[in-house]
Amino acid sequence: MATASPAYDVSTAHPAAPVRAARDPRLDFYRGIAMFIILVAHIPNNRWANWIPARFGYSDAAEIFVFCSGMASAIAFGGAFASRGWLMGTARVLFRVWQVYWAHICLFFFVAMSLAALDLHGGHDGSYIESLNLQHFFDDPAPQIVGLFTLSYVPNYFDILPMYLVVLAMMPLVMALARVSLWAVAAFCLATWGAANLGLLALPAEPWSDRPWFFNPFGWQLLFFTGFAFMRGWLPQPPVSATLVWLCAAFLVLSAPFASWKVFLWVEAANGTLADLIRSAWPPTEPWRDKTPFGLLRFVHFLALAYLAWVAAGPGGRRLAAPGEGPGARL
Repeated sequence: MATASPAYDVSTAHPAAPVRAARDPRLDFYRGIAMFIILVAHIPNNRWANWIPARFGYSDAAEIFVFCSGMASAIAFGGAFASRGWLMGTARVLFRVWQVYWAHICLFFFVAMSLAALDLHGGHDGSYIESLNLQHFFDDPAPQIVGLFTLSYVPNYFDILPMYLVVLAMMPLVMALARVSLWAVAAFCLATWGAANLGLLALPAEPWSDRPWFFNPFGWQLLFFTGFAFMRGWLPQPPVSATLVWLCAAFLVLSAPFASWKVFLWVEAANGTLADLIRSAWPPTEPWRDKTPFGLLRFVHFLALAYLAWVAAGPGGRRLAAPGEGPGARL
């Protein structure tokens, strides 16, 4: 993010401190929305989970979060690559990778301990350990601990930080390619994403099966680096166009019966013939809807939704910022 150049008086020994640019409210607002939706989606027996974006389209809050993470990483690390060089930028990224790795390890052990405590002293009939598929860890801990530290054991709900870690580790390569050509960056990201969707790139999630990570980082990196590219200025801002607004809105509405079981049932109740046509489209489009490698329809759906959100926020996100100088505006 650009910063304003400070005024400088040649007669002064110490130059004035740089003026920090105002933070873009769009990043914090939409990332906060994504985190709230993810919370709602993972609360058991929660009727509000029936109305989250995932129930009405191909993409969901995970796409919002990963895209915003790419934007935030461009702010956090892009400047270091530009001002301090590739080696220092890489060092900063690797340090963050190290932090994320240990955050993942510590989070797993804390959650495992909490689930064990609930099963021992919670006074309930079910098993929290089994609900997160951690019984293998408690039944045979030695290979699972090795797998945990080598990221070859990634249980349910624990794969978002490993995915972020791997994508972050790809950033130095992307920045090196950007010195050659932005087309080289695009080719690398698209080729890696394509290989993931063809089943050529995946990471094992557990030693006793061939299940891959639920979030394949080689597929999801395309969305991460799309957000990164927009924030770095590699991709231009899209124009505000009524035609694009209507096209994006039409795609979101017309694709909903194909993407959402809830909307499909509404269509089936109204028109059985149309519902049969929609049902026939599910098998051939299943790979494009797959969340694990980040299928094409999820990407297109998110871009349409993101464009409408970008237009709704207004220039610089001014419609999201509270007016005035009161506590609300400072918050």
